[in-house]
Amino acid sequence: MANSTSTTTTTTTTTTLPQTGTSLRHVLLPQTQLLSTWMTSLRDQKTDNKRFVEVAQKVAAQLMVHALEFVPTTDREVWTPTSHPYPGCTYTQKLCGVSIWRAGASLEDALRQAYDGPLSFGKILIQRDEKTARPTYLYSKFPSSIQESYVFILEPMLATGGSICKAVQLVLDQGTPEDRIVVVSIMASRTALNNMGASFPSVAVVTASIDQNLSPERYIVPGLGDFGDRFYGT
Repeated sequence: MANSTSTTTTTTTTTTLPQTGTSLRHVLLPQTQLLSTWMTSLRDQKTDNKRFVEVAQKVAAQLMVHALEFVPTTDREVWTPTSHPYPGCTYTQKLCGVSIWRAGASLEDALRQAYDGPLSFGKILIQRDEKTARPTYLYSKFPSSIQESYVFILEPMLATGGSICKAVQLVLDQGTPEDRIVVVSIMASRTALNNMGASFPSVAVVTASIDQNLSPERYIVPGLGDFGDRFYGT
């Protein structure tokens, strides 16, 4: 019983982010009751490290489900135990997860568990100036195959959009087409999404929550605090 393969491309759409007026490809996770309970736990200052990590990983798993809709699949016919063919599909495209250190690394396991095609990882170190909120690029390391890959930039929190815009530009500089880049984030501000849409309209964004405001210090409010500190217990 032989299997046949052919290539097919998934279709993505351009939509408008809620209350932003900026048009870009994006997915806001369905705001279900279950997701609401998870986001409540993440936002609660009383949530301990163990529970925070557990819930963040659950949200990350849902983010990957939707982010992978932007990656094409290949047709694959298989035969079931009842000796009947099934016209399915599989992932064969190269995919690179690029985490913005350190918080972005918290989303890597969810990507590893979700994607069974060719997978690699890169790193970007960008430090935010606490006084100006401006990003300072310090270091990056990318696999040699990144220009041939779809790229997921992993960053749990998008506040001003400065760091993520810098990260997108670094990936573009490697030769990756803009429409092959997906930003995966647990929480984003309206400001960050506006900045992303204005600078990189073909970059997709997948997020679990959109907060409308920033504090005078340029942190997301109501937000959930410093994601990296809470995830890593520091």
